[in-house]
Amino acid sequence: MDEHGIRELLGDVSAGRLSRRGFVRAMVGLGLTAPLASELLASAGVAEAQPRAGVTPAKRGGGGPLKALWWDAPNILNPLLAVGLKDWNASSLFYEPLVWFDPQANMVPALAREVPSVKNGGVAKDGTSVTWKLKPGVSWHDGKPFTAGDVVFNWEYTADPATGSPAVGVWRNVKQVEALDPLTVKFVFTQPTPYWLMTSAIIPRHIFEPYKGAKSREAPNNLKPIGTGPYRFVDFKPGDLLKAELNPSYHVANRPFFDTLEIKGGGDAVSAARAVLQTGEYDYAAEVGGVEDDVLQRLEQGGKGRVVIAFGGRISHVQLNQTDPWTEVDGERSSVKTVHPFLTDPAVRGALALLVDRAGIQEQILGRNGQVTPNFISAPERFRSKNTRWEFSIDKANQMLDAGGWKRGGDGVRAKDGKRLKVVFQAVTNAVAQKVQAVIKQAAAKAGMEMELKSVVASSFYSSNPANPDTYTHFYADLQLMTYLMGPPDPERLMRVFTSWEVASKENNWQKFNVWRWHNVEYDRLYRAAETEMDPVKRAALFIRMNDLVVQNGVVIPILLLSKAAAISNRLRGVEHNPFELDFWNLPFWSREG
Repeated sequence: MDEHGIRELLGDVSAGRLSRRGFVRAMVGLGLTAPLASELLASAGVAEAQPRAGVTPAKRGGGGPLKALWWDAPNILNPLLAVGLKDWNASSLFYEPLVWFDPQANMVPALAREVPSVKNGGVAKDGTSVTWKLKPGVSWHDGKPFTAGDVVFNWEYTADPATGSPAVGVWRNVKQVEALDPLTVKFVFTQPTPYWLMTSAIIPRHIFEPYKGAKSREAPNNLKPIGTGPYRFVDFKPGDLLKAELNPSYHVANRPFFDTLEIKGGGDAVSAARAVLQTGEYDYAAEVGGVEDDVLQRLEQGGKGRVVIAFGGRISHVQLNQTDPWTEVDGERSSVKTVHPFLTDPAVRGALALLVDRAGIQEQILGRNGQVTPNFISAPERFRSKNTRWEFSIDKANQMLDAGGWKRGGDGVRAKDGKRLKVVFQAVTNAVAQKVQAVIKQAAAKAGMEMELKSVVASSFYSSNPANPDTYTHFYADLQLMTYLMGPPDPERLMRVFTSWEVASKENNWQKFNVWRWHNVEYDRLYRAAETEMDPVKRAALFIRMNDLVVQNGVVIPILLLSKAAAISNRLRGVEHNPFELDFWNLPFWSREG
């Protein structure tokens, strides 16, 4: 689409003939990021989106308790040290970002007074800086004022490698963060930056500054948050129960509605869904998309609630370890100083890709909660590669292994150069994951590959504890079933996980996300180019090539684009189910019917 066509669409938005949502979708389809699409709207004078409320209360509180279930229970309440959704979601009760993405991929101010744009002077035309104006009158839960100095500190804290924050890569191209005044903060980049939203949830300087760097894990407030959010901390039993109470000084008038909040963890996704949909004991249950669809449909017949589903950037895939998980080097398994004994063999990688029955997994297990895909980037549409294909064929897998010199032994298991084709395949403990593992194991056996299945409880698998060898970031197995979340409607952060500087290791406390320890010079070059490419069409082409590299090199085997699914009480109002954000992103605007 040329400039004239874009201007016509902007005119349609201004005249009310096209929604903001429709415009953003059209621009994302062309390869623009959501921030750039919002920038175009702002430049045209179209007002930014605001969170929509359900029932508007006349006063803050009075709604009684809200009871939520997060079967994958949180373990830490510092969002800058967390590595999993469970911890980020729990942290969002207390900590807020500068902006959220709404369900239509528009940026919505949270701690920011407005979304930066070229028109309002917030975004430099050359893409080398962005200036944020902060919302006045915001205070931390202990009464201290929220200022630009806190935003600066979040850069200092996260970008310090000694802190061990998984978000360190987000700040890699930030040259300087400067407080221009108490409510204005400027980010200066080392290069033109098309995706300029760097911050996540903001933590307070006055609480965490003594624990920046190597002492980050020692901070008492990692478990006792003091934020700006709608709820204040009451009690936390990691892996079990989190309690919070209304923040009487919250910066949004007459919000929140609920007086107290309880998040119960543990159990499994089925029991969590049942407690909302069938028995009505709880108001909300997160992450029930891993439950078989036929089970969810039966539970919905209980009449107490419904399942809400949205598709964004959640990709379920098999990860192939590029290093040797069974050899220890300098106190570290899966070390970059080793090479996997056979998963780097093209014949083995190619056979594994042919042994994943994507259609069967979708039809028999996930139903409406999954969409088959051959790509790691499956959304937005403009970034989806047309160069990849998927196929399920045990016969072709056998032919590929035969041609690769893998010979069957007397027990039916193949071997080559004295190495048996046996792998340990791990996943988090839940019914769907184990069924997917079983489907793949059955096909692999028919091709002469032996698989030992391993399941790890969620509290351990997604832990950020560097001393825990069973975390997915340690990846002490050959294969791993994982779901990665793109988050914002742009693939830049998702695809960073394949860069060489994101390798998880002992040196960085396994707090990075290149867990397969893949290193590819061409990929790194493409990623660096995409970071600065301001032409949306060229930028989309770069990400498509990156997708093709990781799929064709057999680093990952994409299976399904997964839904974000939650069970919601029929009495809840104001909940905006959002594939781009955390479950509790608009919690202040939730309420309950009579």
